[in-house]
Formats: sequence, C-alpha cells, structure tokens
Amino acid sequence: MSLRNKIKVVELTDTGKIRDHNEDAIGSERDIGLLVLADGMGGYNAGEVASSIAVKTILKQVEESLERLGEDRDEVEPQTGLWRQSVILRDAVARANKLIHNQAQIRPECEGMGTTLVSCLFYNNHVSIAHVGDSRMYRLRDGRFEQLTLDHSLLQELVDRGFYSQEEAQRSTNRNYVTRALGVEKAVDVEINEYDVKPGDYFLLCSDGLTDMVEDEDIHLTISTFHDNLDIAGQQLIKLSNDHGGKDNISIIIGYAAQSFGVRKGLLKKLARKLR
Repeated sequence: MSLRNKIKVVELTDTGKIRDHNEDAIGSERDIGLLVLADGMGGYNAGEVASSIAVKTILKQVEESLERLGEDRDEVEPQTGLWRQSVILRDAVARANKLIHNQAQIRPECEGMGTTLVSCLFYNNHVSIAHVGDSRMYRLRDGRFEQLTLDHSLLQELVDRGFYSQEEAQRSTNRNYVTRALGVEKAVDVEINEYDVKPGDYFLLCSDGLTDMVEDEDIHLTISTFHDNLDIAGQQLIKLSNDHGGKDNISIIIGYAAQSFGVRKGLLKKLARKLR
C-alpha cells in the first residue's frame, strides 16, 4: 500500500543568513512513508558530505529492506519488542554511521565530520522515529504541540539532572554541544521511539537552525495558522528563523496524516496466529 496520498509531505531547506553554504540534507520516499533529515558538521564542507551520506544511505537501505520483507513487515520482533519497521530504520541509521565514519578515516578533508539526524517511518497507523543528536521531531494533535524526541546534548543532560528547567534551557546560549552524532565513532546509540498516528496529526522534523531561532510556541502557532497549506506553513517557519537572525542552516519536513493507513491483512494474520 502506497502512503503517498495518505501522508502529505513538504520538504524545505535554507542556507540561512550567516552561513555561506548548506550542510543540511533532507529526503523522503513517500510511497513507503519514510522521511529523513540530517544536520552535518565538521571539516571544510565535510558536514554536507556526512549529511548527504546519511540521507542517501537510509533512504536506500530502508526501501530495500521493506521490499525483502514483503507482507511480514507488519510484525513485532520478539527479540526487541519493536515493530520490524523500527528495527529496519535503526539498522539503516547504524549503516549510515559506519559509512560516514569510514569516509572520515580515509579522506583527510573529511576528518572529524559527523551529522545529527532525525528520521521517521510511517506504517499501519504508527510511526517509528530514529534520532541521534539535536535534530528534532514534533507532533501537533488536537491542538497540542509536543516534542517527541529529546536532544542528545549536554544541555538536555543538565535539564534531566535538574540543573536547568526547560524554560531556562530555552534561553541558554549553550544549546549546541551534542553528545551523540553519526560518524564520530565506529558505533552509535540510535534512539528509537514508536507512536500511534491518527488522521489529522501533523509531524515536524527540523534541524536546530529552526529551534535555536524560533520558540516552540511560535512554531506551534505557525503550523496551526497555516495548517491548510503545508507549503506556506513551511515557508513561514523558514522566514521566522531568518527574521530572528538565521544563524544556521534551516531544514524542515512536515508530514500530515490525511487518512488512516492501517494494514488490515497484517492484523488478520496476527489474529489468526493467536487463534491457532
């Protein structure tokens, strides 16, 4: 089942007002409901190498893995308790990490490069989210706007330990010290989360070029105001970030669940197995 008309998607990226080139990368495979956003860093222009490798690798590997699985994709893996889509997404991110790390070792101009990442895969009225670093994913449901990912950053660790409140963290100037990134080490700890999806939900994937410049309340208001036109909503978010200084590259992907996309056949298979 293609998700192209069930999950509406808009993708936008902008260099911002300060940087002279864009080290972010974004991409999607809309038929399978896969969205990927990476925010590269390190080396002279090497950040864009890392983010590009991440996006291309994940898009290719997830699509190929789903094709191999066929109808068996909509099942939970006993070993992990995760849907197979989550495992596929996690493994694709791990593969991207390995490729980026290898390139950094053999190409002197790419030494020290890495990228943060947020990616999601929609399936059977659910979404799997994989993230590393401080690129984020939010959900807007029934007027409630919430962050679904927690930053892998020094500041978030200090919040978790009670040294800062969330409000103080929003005002901090030390937001960008990430504690995890793709390509920096041989292996990476990929955080995976799974959520249900309802028709009418909006999902926002974004780099810190947006969240460092625009408060969550203003992001919420913008999406709510322009929810009938995702392109305009995205353009307004880019404009807001640039109006507030545009100190970094800005990338966003907005996904809107226009219809239910439950897999009836998969549910019947599970029921039949329970009745055996």
